[in-house]
Amino acid sequence: QVQLVESGGGLVQPGGSLRLSCAASGFTFSLYDMSWYRQAPGKERELVASISIRDGRITNYTDSVKDRFTISRDNVKKMAYLQMNSLKPDDTAVYYCNAVYDYNRSIIHWGQGTQVTVSS
Repeated sequence: QVQLVESGGGLVQPGGSLRLSCAASGFTFSLYDMSWYRQAPGKERELVASISIRDGRITNYTDSVKDRFTISRDNVKKMAYLQMNSLKPDDTAVYYCNAVYDYNRSIIHWGQGTQVTVSS
C-alpha cells in the first residue's frame, strides 16, 4: 500500500522555524522525484520545492521561499524533509508531500497534508 505521511507542522511565530518530514512506504522511493506543495485558504495548491531522484543535488524552489527553505531526502530511510526558516505569515498553508515516478510521470502519490500556521 502506497503511503506518504507528513509530520512536523504546527503553530510558529513569525521568524521561527519548522522541519516537515514525509515518510514514504509501498513504493521504490529512490525512483521518485519528491516535492513539497502547499495550499493556503482560498488559493490554488502551489509547488514549494522539489528534489530529484539522483543524488539529491538537483533542487528547485519557488521564488518566495528561496534562501529560507531547504528540501532534502534520505533514500535509505525513505524520507523527504522541508526545513523552513524565517517563517512568515504568508507561509501559512497546508503542506503536502508529493512523489512522482521519474520513468512515468503520470504515476503520482500525495500525502494527506500537514498544517503550518505562522502567527504571533
